[in-house]
Amino acid sequence: MSIKRLARLGVLTAVALIIFIIELQIPNPFPVPGIKLGLANIVTVYAVYRYRAAEVAMLVGVRITLGAVFSGNMMALLYSACGSLLCLFGMIFFKRIIDERHLWIASVFGALLHNTGQMAAALLVTQTPSLLLYFPFLVVSGCLAGAFTGMCAQLILPRLKRFEENG
Repeated sequence: MSIKRLARLGVLTAVALIIFIIELQIPNPFPVPGIKLGLANIVTVYAVYRYRAAEVAMLVGVRITLGAVFSGNMMALLYSACGSLLCLFGMIFFKRIIDERHLWIASVFGALLHNTGQMAAALLVTQTPSLLLYFPFLVVSGCLAGAFTGMCAQLILPRLKRFEENG
């Protein structure tokens, strides 16, 4: 990996962390706890379509680790890691099927996989099957958040492509 490419990944990671920290400061508008837009995932969706799988995994790993440290919530690291890994594998798979003109669709699937990974982690940690009653809310919110972040990434992708080609 070139130094220029590594520097770009570092900048993307920093941008994702800044978005994550800003989103933490916004009160949750939803009546269901734990549901959020996941705006930092705009960067992840963009990166999946512009970088190699190992590079995106590195970006996501650093982002979720530092995000847990910065938020002071290390328990969130377990849930984020499980959700992010499942999401990342899914997004890499869907990238082969869904072109970048429709990457918002891959983002919806990624959000659903992220929520599924988080739910699986919660079930393993708490041993509380009644948590599954919460899953339909996660599915609906995941579809909406995934569509929103995917549309944002889809709008940003061509602009950043031009910027990368010129810089």
